Amino acid sequence: MITRLKVDGFKNLINTDVSFGAFSCIAGANGVGKSNLFDAIKFLSALADHKLIDAARQVRGGRVMDVKSLFNQTIGVESKKMSFLVEMIVPLKGEDDLGQQAEASITFLKYELDIGYSDDERRMSHGGLEILKEELSHINIGDSVRHLPFHPSEAWRKSAVRGRQTTKFISTEDEGTDHVQIKLHINRKQGDVKGSGGRPSSYIAANLPKTVLSEVNSAEYRTALLARREMQSWRLLQLEPTALREPDHITSPQKIAENGAHLPSTLYRLEKDSVRYDGAEPGRVYARVANRLSQLIEDVREVDVDRDEGRELLTLRVRGRNGVPHTARFLSDGTLRFLALATLEQDMGAQGVICLEEPENGIHPDRIPAILKLLRDIATDTNMQISPENPDNPLRQIIINTHSPSVVRQVDEDDLIVATPTVQSINGKPATYVRFSGLTGTWRSEISAPGVSIGQLLGYLDAGIDYDVEIDDIRVQEPPDKATQSAMLPRSRRVIDRLDVQQLRMTLISDEKE
Repeated sequence: MITRLKVDGFKNLINTDVSFGAFSCIAGANGVGKSNLFDAIKFLSALADHKLIDAARQVRGGRVMDVKSLFNQTIGVESKKMSFLVEMIVPLKGEDDLGQQAEASITFLKYELDIGYSDDERRMSHGGLEILKEELSHINIGDSVRHLPFHPSEAWRKSAVRGRQTTKFISTEDEGTDHVQIKLHINRKQGDVKGSGGRPSSYIAANLPKTVLSEVNSAEYRTALLARREMQSWRLLQLEPTALREPDHITSPQKIAENGAHLPSTLYRLEKDSVRYDGAEPGRVYARVANRLSQLIEDVREVDVDRDEGRELLTLRVRGRNGVPHTARFLSDGTLRFLALATLEQDMGAQGVICLEEPENGIHPDRIPAILKLLRDIATDTNMQISPENPDNPLRQIIINTHSPSVVRQVDEDDLIVATPTVQSINGKPATYVRFSGLTGTWRSEISAPGVSIGQLLGYLDAGIDYDVEIDDIRVQEPPDKATQSAMLPRSRRVIDRLDVQQLRMTLISDEKE
């Protein structure tokens, strides 16, 4: 789970600093750069698995590309350095590549990575990319409240943030020289004498074809390993109707792919596991997915997967009230995307960060609340008293982006991040970059003032207003006082329910009538 992401020098992200909760919605116009934030997350995830050049090629397209285009080009000269800092909560337990159990010494971590570009022929084997700095360090429990500004419940925070540490897991020495060393430190077990545990492994940064973190595959480096596992789990879902419509072979992968492939085999596996391991009645998972889908389409009675032994195929089916089965080939694009997300909700093994672009595509505006509720329910509930280790509340995070007025009006005010183009003078030259801000009066504006004013959301709030309605028909919801707020768990208020939004809408209606 990403709690904070700082990016500088990647595409049009300059001095970008964004804090996240369990669910976040990024709103902005087309081309402003909100997708670049997703690309940065995707890039970091790929760097935890692949060589530098291969990770770069996976960013937005996945084909051979000029890696220099990933560096910021907005100040008139080519930038040759990009920097990343990510604060994250990682699972307490996991497995190494040989199936051995690993337990983190601390679960709240900070990962820093600087990558440079050089035309030196010695770097061309790495695509011109080289690691300038790489560090993995801890965030102490005592500092966790300050580093979790979205105000999770104390029970959730104490269960998610565990362990103690005093030294770094990965460090950089002689930074800025021609002999930068990246060191990987053995993670001492609890009870070891200080200084025990062996000497760190040291690597010459200029010779590294990939990050040191990406090579950690042993429980001996258990905390770094779990940081790697967390970053490997970050996904950008781009659910394609063509992939969603395809049936699966009975031997197909049983996890939904980033494009939505393998939906039937995933749902079939979840249903069988529910019966086999949980002792549930047959059809429980299918019924839960059908109940979710009925919030989008009222005429839904059943959802299941047909197993054709003769053709060895798994086919997704939806039955309406008339009992007639419809395969995925005859379902709308929006219905298929909703089905994929409803299935993902049931897959407690699907953890980590899930980024999703424009989830409202193919969804009727009246059903926007249903898709938003589904997305929030997929994410871990940080207000619950249930630990993220509990199967009913897995450590899962959802980040979406949108330019839909319907989504912006319906999303909770604390969940909204607004992406706006900003011009700033850097080295005497104007630079255009994207700025990410929360609404005034929310926790985001408390940590990164100034927040976005309601007037800056006019394009979202004005759309769809019925100017023929009477002003008295507009309901104004006063914000709760502090005592009431502290008793509300969770505190939730849609953007459209804010007092300043309602006052603005009344003003717009009055001006139109005049």
